[in-house]
Amino acid sequence: MRPDHDEPSGGSLSYVHILEREMEDALSELERPSRGLFLSALSAGLNLSFGALFMGMALTFAGTFPSPLVARVVLAASSSVAFIFVVLGQTELFTAHTTMAVLPVFDGRTGLRDLGRLWGVIYAGNLVGCALFAALIAVLGPSMGIVEPAAFARLAASLLDHPPWAVFLSGVVAGWLMGLTTWLVAASRDSAGRILVVLLVTSAIGFAPFHHAILGTTEVLAAMFVGTGVTAADVAYFLVPTTAGNVVGGTVFVAGLNYGHIALVGEDMDVDVDQQ
Repeated sequence: MRPDHDEPSGGSLSYVHILEREMEDALSELERPSRGLFLSALSAGLNLSFGALFMGMALTFAGTFPSPLVARVVLAASSSVAFIFVVLGQTELFTAHTTMAVLPVFDGRTGLRDLGRLWGVIYAGNLVGCALFAALIAVLGPSMGIVEPAAFARLAASLLDHPPWAVFLSGVVAGWLMGLTTWLVAASRDSAGRILVVLLVTSAIGFAPFHHAILGTTEVLAAMFVGTGVTAADVAYFLVPTTAGNVVGGTVFVAGLNYGHIALVGEDMDVDVDQQ
């Protein structure tokens, strides 16, 4: 997620320009050494995990909410702030690259091997960041009285109390929403617009909540670390179908459809994004 290009003067960004810019960003990331990618992904996993902390604090301090709707709005707003940390901080989030990094593969500019390396390194870095942050808040939260174990248990239950097919489909929706976030951030012309896009789109993930492989991992791991009865098997039960769903949502419903409809227009996408 690197929205720091020179913008074309006048008018709105064309969809061809957005697609080409996303491809150039993806190719740049594909060429980065694995060590740099991992450290950036580690940072993203840590920063996004603030969403789990904020949601846990909201549940702890609120006690009870006036209605389920109010509870969902508060949790959605709490989690969406952490997505701003990642998007504007330009660190590497796996669910962004399920959309962005697959575009040059569709266009024949890179291969599946390079894509697999990128996805693997970023996914691993994100999960390590989640685990470190979950361990931190599991120790710090209850000791400071800012997050009760019951709050972690409630967050984890909202993700685990579903059959595998529902977890997968929920993951598809979350991946879809993250793909839209990536695409719309690329189309935004200033930081205020990007912040608004991130808040509006990612808040839908926390509102449901839909299953996001990185944010949800921190929630489930924190519940396991504080001893709420969540096990390593529960973490795997969450992570496997959620990850698969996120990949399908971002790759098929955003990257595939956007690339497909633009490619079918027949316009030349080999444009210099700084010349438009």
